[in-house]
Amino acid sequence: MSTEDQPPKNLWIDQLSINDATRTMLENQEEAILAVNNALPQINRVIVVIYNRLKKYPKSRLIYAGAGTSARVGLQDGVELYPTFGWPRKRVNFIIAGGEKAVFSSIEGAEDDINSPHEIANEIKFSKEDVLIAIAASGNTPFTRECVLKSKENKALSIAISNNKNGEILKFSDYGIVLDTGFEIIAGSTRLKAATAQKICLNIMSSMIMTKLGFVKNGLMTNLVPTNEKLVKRKKQILTLISKRENEPK
Repeated sequence: MSTEDQPPKNLWIDQLSINDATRTMLENQEEAILAVNNALPQINRVIVVIYNRLKKYPKSRLIYAGAGTSARVGLQDGVELYPTFGWPRKRVNFIIAGGEKAVFSSIEGAEDDINSPHEIANEIKFSKEDVLIAIAASGNTPFTRECVLKSKENKALSIAISNNKNGEILKFSDYGIVLDTGFEIIAGSTRLKAATAQKICLNIMSSMIMTKLGFVKNGLMTNLVPTNEKLVKRKKQILTLISKRENEPK
């Protein structure tokens, strides 16, 4: 797996000054955007199929699955759909290796657990109407692979996001997205460039899906849920801007 490759000697940040090391890290992170750009045709196709599934089934859910950093990246994307777009909380769920505890700490052996994905899927009543978004930097995480296999078993729509073009989850899923980010500046530390690419990818996917569903107008979050004073003011500003635009002479 390229994410495990050792960086070239001239990029060993422990051998560089702080100034050179941080510049090197930033330049390495920029490659995440290139990886997402190369994957845009796959991402565009996935946006369409997810949108169609969510439109077809009014109770369908987006279910994010993964282990470690990948799970946390998916969690961040999913939990922000309600406040940003008003997407119902009951239409989002998660299958995370190690459960809720793994959000805050590393759970040893969780990513190798091939039984709990099936147990969790049964608990949340994973159905054919749902959409699974399985994320794994290596593409070979046993836990995440089992999530995809369970999705196939339940006839749900499965999307795999892998930073390894040879990832197993790509072979088993209905649709795959390859974010080929290559080596990490700290070999194997996929919380770096791989995770950055995953976050950008999910930002694009979920934002476009919500936009197509009608929750964005004129670049504004028209379905924003105001959960604090700042957001109450923002909601009023949004409604005012929309009202002005609609009342402008054509």
